[in-house]
Amino acid sequence: MREALKYRDLVRTLVARELKVRYRRSAIGFLWTMLQPLLTMLVMQLVFSSIFRSQLPNYPVYALAGILFWNFFSQSIVASMNSLRGNAQLLQKLPVPKAVFPVATVISGVVNLLFALVPLFGLLLVTGHPLTPSLLFLPVSILIAAVFTLGAGLLLSPLAVFFSDVVELIGVMLTLLMYLTPVIYPQEIVPQHMRWVVRFNPIRSILEVFRDPIYHSKIPPLSHLTVSISIAVIAFVLGAWLFRRSSDRIPFYI
Repeated sequence: MREALKYRDLVRTLVARELKVRYRRSAIGFLWTMLQPLLTMLVMQLVFSSIFRSQLPNYPVYALAGILFWNFFSQSIVASMNSLRGNAQLLQKLPVPKAVFPVATVISGVVNLLFALVPLFGLLLVTGHPLTPSLLFLPVSILIAAVFTLGAGLLLSPLAVFFSDVVELIGVMLTLLMYLTPVIYPQEIVPQHMRWVVRFNPIRSILEVFRDPIYHSKIPPLSHLTVSISIAVIAFVLGAWLFRRSSDRIPFYI
């Protein structure tokens, strides 16, 4: 992280490039960041609202909060895995720290998430969902999610360089993880004998810290917050340690 701070100008340039390249050929540009999760929520509303109506009042807010978190997490993970190979020429020509590339992808993911919060707040107003002071806790929730995601990105990005199949495998695993995480469904509908899968899913803990201020209009309980911060810190420390051990070999594989 000291290296990333030292090369913060490069990180800033990479973030700007990541955002520009993502929407370069798009007619509406950054509006897709806000429109895509909103359209996904509308599909979920049409398909699942009648099923979850009794368990989840104001299902659109519940679903959109989950979708925003999941889009940030999954897209940042995939972008982190592709970041080193995508910058192979720069890595081979300049002595820059390798970690700046996954760091830049996660920061650009946070920027996209901030844009995507705009339609979420609009939905809160339209549906009459209470706007409470707990929303001020969202920056903390986003920071916890970003630290966790960065740790996972640092862990997986070298593996994606050493083994090209990892990108495809993680893509499948992310799909599976989405269905094992209560992103669009309430945890209560999971059969009793399967609830342990959701309960011990670390991503679920991070998701709930993000969704509590939005949907439940409360700051996450201290016990839950402690667990989520611990998960994020462990993921970050483990990812940073493994990335550092692998970084010297990365130029030989790209």
